[in-house]
Amino acid sequence: MTAPPLRLLHLEDAELDHELALAHLRRGGLVAETRRVETREQFVAALAEPWDAVISDFNLPNFSGLEALTLLRERDPITPFVLVSGEIGEEVAVSAMRSGASDYLLKNNLARLAPALEHAIAAGRTQRAKVAADAALAESRLRLSELAQHLQSSVEGERAAIAREIHDDVGGTLTALKFELDWIRRHSTQDAVKDRAAAALESVTQAIEASQRIMQNLRPAILEQGLVAALQWLATSFTRRTGIDCALSTSPEGTELPPLVPLVAYRTAQEALTNIAKHAQASRVTIELSVGAGVLTVEITDDGRGLSPADLAKARSFGIRGLHERASTVGGWIDLTSRPGSTTLILTVPLTDDVASTHDPGAAV
Repeated sequence: MTAPPLRLLHLEDAELDHELALAHLRRGGLVAETRRVETREQFVAALAEPWDAVISDFNLPNFSGLEALTLLRERDPITPFVLVSGEIGEEVAVSAMRSGASDYLLKNNLARLAPALEHAIAAGRTQRAKVAADAALAESRLRLSELAQHLQSSVEGERAAIAREIHDDVGGTLTALKFELDWIRRHSTQDAVKDRAAAALESVTQAIEASQRIMQNLRPAILEQGLVAALQWLATSFTRRTGIDCALSTSPEGTELPPLVPLVAYRTAQEALTNIAKHAQASRVTIELSVGAGVLTVEITDDGRGLSPADLAKARSFGIRGLHERASTVGGWIDLTSRPGSTTLILTVPLTDDVASTHDPGAAV
């Protein structure tokens, strides 16, 4: 299939020079549809159309090739621009190239015009393809980020719904069963029945405690008492469960946080502590919470074995990636530094109006 002819815009005030340029293009094997313009007004009007390349004389009446280059680049940073002149100094040529010219030629050496145009057009097409690929990649990343944020919100919503069901249905049923067993234990006259009722009562009590723990993990009701109280409970329960010393330090709590920020901060600390318990082999963990100058930061540090580049590059290692996506739901970000003996994860969240308006999917709990 024959390629369509090139569309070339030629800024040239001399008809003879225009015909000479066309002859060199034909001699070089280029098939082109060329339009000649010679004034600023004609050039600006022509720029409304798409062109494969622009060829421009350097000196024109009341106009110049450098001005034409500026006008083109204001509208299109990619279309090739080849500057042609009867005489052009090295300083002017360098300035033109820095301003975005693709090439410059002397009129006494137009044999280079066709190959220079071919090279410039090929480079321009490559650049356009790269710009289009970059734009597609950016759009894909944006959609992926939006999907991840939607999934995070959906997960929190599902957790809140499950927590409500456990509280309303399972918790209520277990509590009623506990009362019934206690009544049987107190009113029975047979020691064997009393013993079995007491044993069943202990099992039900453990089940109630387990359901409360599950609800706390699904949707921490303690957040209603403030982020500091929630992190303190998290640190204490982590130490009790793992035997790893976990200390919390905070700045004075005086800033009212947007609805979703405490939950994101709590989940970040919770995920970090889970990873430390599983992998870090640490003996001490510190959590530092600070709110000031319109920014919230949560810093979790442990003295464990650290993370290697291979650990972070695992194909199915979604923990850190999930933390990044969770932070992005409130406009925040995660910083991670690690070496043997010290790993620090920092959540940073600017407390802007946009964050304040973010919907909390589990706010009804």
